[in-house]
Amino acid sequence: MMLLSVALTYSQTTVTGKVTDASGQPLPGANVIVVGTSTGTISDFDGNYTLNTPQTPPFSLQASSVGFETSTKEVTSTNQTIDFKLSEGTSLDEVVISASRTPERVFESPVTVERFGLKEIKNTASAGFYDGLENLKGVDVNTNSLTFKSINTRGFATFANTRFMQLVDGMDNSTPALNFPIGNLVGMNETDVMSVEILPGAASALYGANAFNGILFMRSKNPFDFQGISGYHKQGITSQDAGGDNTYRDSGLRMAYKFSDYFAAKVNFGWLKGTDWVADNYQGKPGTGDTRASINYDGYNIYGDEVATNIRAASGGLGIIPDVVVSRTGYEERDLTNYNAESVKADWGLYFRPWANDFEIQYVGKVGSGSTIYQGTNRYALNGFTQQQHKIEIKNDNFFVRGYVVADKAGDSYDMVFTGININRAWKPDQQWFGQYIQTYAGATLSGATDAQAHAAARAVAETGRLEPGTPGFQSAFDRITNDPDFTSGSKFQDASKYYHADANYNFSHLWDVVDVQVGGSYRQYSLNSSGTIYTDYDGPIDYSEYGVYTQLQKEFDLGAEMKLKLTGSARYDKSEFFDGFVSPRISAGFTVNENHNIRASVQTGFRNPTTQDLFIGLDAGRAILVGSAPANLDRYVRNYPVSAAGQLGFGQPAQISQAGGSAYTNSYLASSVQAFAQSENPADLVIGNSALVTPEKITSAEVGYRGKLNTVVIDMSVYYNKYKDFISGEVVLAPLYGTVGDNGLSVAAIANGDFKTYQTYTNSEADVNSYGGSIGLSTKVFGNFDLGGSYTYTKQDFDQAAFPDFRTSFNTPTHKAKINFGNTDLFKNFGFNAAWRWNDNYFWQATFGDGNIPAYHTLDAQINYTVPSLKSIFKAGATNLLGEEYFTAIGTGSIGSMYYVSWTINNL
Repeated sequence: MMLLSVALTYSQTTVTGKVTDASGQPLPGANVIVVGTSTGTISDFDGNYTLNTPQTPPFSLQASSVGFETSTKEVTSTNQTIDFKLSEGTSLDEVVISASRTPERVFESPVTVERFGLKEIKNTASAGFYDGLENLKGVDVNTNSLTFKSINTRGFATFANTRFMQLVDGMDNSTPALNFPIGNLVGMNETDVMSVEILPGAASALYGANAFNGILFMRSKNPFDFQGISGYHKQGITSQDAGGDNTYRDSGLRMAYKFSDYFAAKVNFGWLKGTDWVADNYQGKPGTGDTRASINYDGYNIYGDEVATNIRAASGGLGIIPDVVVSRTGYEERDLTNYNAESVKADWGLYFRPWANDFEIQYVGKVGSGSTIYQGTNRYALNGFTQQQHKIEIKNDNFFVRGYVVADKAGDSYDMVFTGININRAWKPDQQWFGQYIQTYAGATLSGATDAQAHAAARAVAETGRLEPGTPGFQSAFDRITNDPDFTSGSKFQDASKYYHADANYNFSHLWDVVDVQVGGSYRQYSLNSSGTIYTDYDGPIDYSEYGVYTQLQKEFDLGAEMKLKLTGSARYDKSEFFDGFVSPRISAGFTVNENHNIRASVQTGFRNPTTQDLFIGLDAGRAILVGSAPANLDRYVRNYPVSAAGQLGFGQPAQISQAGGSAYTNSYLASSVQAFAQSENPADLVIGNSALVTPEKITSAEVGYRGKLNTVVIDMSVYYNKYKDFISGEVVLAPLYGTVGDNGLSVAAIANGDFKTYQTYTNSEADVNSYGGSIGLSTKVFGNFDLGGSYTYTKQDFDQAAFPDFRTSFNTPTHKAKINFGNTDLFKNFGFNAAWRWNDNYFWQATFGDGNIPAYHTLDAQINYTVPSLKSIFKAGATNLLGEEYFTAIGTGSIGSMYYVSWTINNL
């Protein structure tokens, strides 16, 4: 044993040294590897490294770092010191994985891809790395709340962006219940982020059904490569006119250790806490009173005033009562939530390399809990919402096989609209409130009061007994209602949904040189379990599945004189158990003129299956009943509805009628035609709705782009055209409680008497929906070593809304966007700064909560930073929306104010 130990000692080669940039500044986190092997290490915070290898000299050692050119040197002795000085490269040299599921330079990527690496994360002018993605070319970020931001590329998205996929270390980050990503609420810790890549546009050929309008890839640091303890703390305030100044803090900790060449582990923890942007849009919704003094007022951020009735119809047709709609008095949103914004997340990983090479077995667990506000059809307070993920993966450089589960729980989440409605009903039922209103109005009118005086007196009497915010009675009712999952009396969401996912990929490129071939596939099993509060899963979970398989072929041709042509072809077949299978191909070509110029072109098709909500939702959202269009779902949502006195007395209808949600698809009128009928009283204006059952949506996308370098200017530009077929969206219809649509009789009477229910259906558009656009990004060095970059994006929808007034595409993106960033990582020794300016043109926001114009806005984020090498620390002071001009990105959300903060980051390689 002693002789063996001596032999091993003598066979070990140790190389030490330092990695710096051209100015001599240390480069932490640089990769140093033995060429032709997987043996390597990384430099520490001071740029120092130590590499032990059993390989005997001579051999080559290579150092690389993102944003710098690679350097290779020869090792000639067993104990040698080798220092590397790396020259700064360009963004074209950065390596991405997402575009082709294999490592390649951005310069040679066959499609548009945006990358956000370690350098960008450290120097972002935004408060966090996820917020910094908004500064990338072609990327929109819709701010739902302080902790929930929805990324969007190339339009067609609400906060529920079901056309966009978010992957964290290969795991889909979408919530099972909502079926879309919820930002970084339960995502990644900043000190563990290795890189972020965004593919705008369709990518179904490689990534499946939900990779429809874009994908976000986040990769974490492997503990074999990044060891040690690192952390950060940010402290500051948020400032908003409506909410005032409030404390903000964000902390994170990462611990990773390589126990041996065979085993490594890591743990991350993060905690963000602040006060959300207060929503105070008290403008009346279209079709209701403009001001709070209006008798039929229904404000965007006032809840409870959605309950309204025609008081003449409610009175049984008394002539003294005017033929007008009156709404109940609602509560402000600030009375129904504490605006707590919080995100607590942890993850851990065990990494095994049984043969001390690139073959690796991983177990990764993630859990996050958060409080935020989500805006869908209503405004929802997500309190204590939790999501967890568990993954086992086997991989090496040529393949991976992974399986994971994603599960969520709603916690103490509730619907704020129904909270307001049911607090009102708790102190006085609707029938009693409107009865008192009508009786008082009639008495006041007979006593000689004017119409305005009579309405004022009627509301004052009806409001007697109102529960006032801040009183014990109000709080007692609030607590009871937000813990009651029955929406006829409460507002709580219950959910414990999950999905199971498995996928695999094998790259055969190491086996032959003729052509690079990849094959792969995936399988997903959904289990929806909301106890009937979101879905129609009243009698138990709803289970269904989908799968897909794909292949990709890639070949590079050397044309001589530095010219190369790379051709890529891929195709994927996907099948949901509810729909026919679909093949989505992609063909792309990349022509490298020389080392400075590359032209790319691609044509691809994509598709997305209807979401869990499109298929199985069954939710009365107040202004409309949401009913999914899976055939098995249509008759599961059944409710009893009261019939008007006119319907009972004039048409012999019972006091109550039972109606199934399927009526929206089989016996309904278009909402816009009912509005026309209300104006004209001509039954011929009624148009049958009967929305078709939803089927998968398809897209054909063509793109041409150029990447290159002209002197010192790096250029990346592209144009695209998207053509959609069977575009999925919502359609608003009204189903009469009696009669058959088109009968020109009883169903017309039901509509005239107000005996109908409003539904939002999930269906496909018969209209042509297209979009097109382009973007250009420029970056360079000015005044020596100052970084200057900018981009412009043009995005346009091609859809005839006037011809299809009941169909909503929710394009929700400005036609014009401009972004500029300016900074210097080394203004003087250890000191740097960065500033980012964004401008968005005005655009029209369309969503189920509310439609409206979003004014143009511009905003500036900035930060300064100072590095203290002796403390292995970076100190930063920054501000977002430094100009202080508040803005909003959607109707009904809180205006976005400013944030001011200081931070301390330690040992983050």
